[in-house]
Amino acid sequence: MNAINIGTVMPKSQQAMSALSQEAEAAALAAGLDKRLVELVKIRASQINGCAYCLRLHTQETMQHGETIDRLSVLAGWWESQYFSQVEQQALSIAERVTLIAQPHLAHDADIDDAMTTEQVAAVTWVAVVINAWNRIAISSHYPVAP
Repeated sequence: MNAINIGTVMPKSQQAMSALSQEAEAAALAAGLDKRLVELVKIRASQINGCAYCLRLHTQETMQHGETIDRLSVLAGWWESQYFSQVEQQALSIAERVTLIAQPHLAHDADIDDAMTTEQVAAVTWVAVVINAWNRIAISSHYPVAP
């Protein structure tokens, strides 16, 4: 069976997913998290999942908000660099734990459990849950990714 674009076939589900995505991002911003950090969480999960469509989309989005090539270049090894603040490290750790939920031993711990408020932790968790769903939608639907 050929891949089908599940959002095209079931547009109401796609619309509900879009609404959830908007709500999760709005909650993250309302909790005081920076737009660039929200996008970094999306990029890190998409790196782990291998979602080229989401990688391109969210890399462009975060660069429009001032993210640098230097930081994006080391994002896949964030725990080995000094580029990320404690809040960013904790958020990236959460993104990995949510994305690697069946293999938590593969996630990198930031060891900074108090850098974020409870509301921020919840917001980042929701952003990670949503991007993981989008990754699965894009990959299973074979969203095109071309130059």
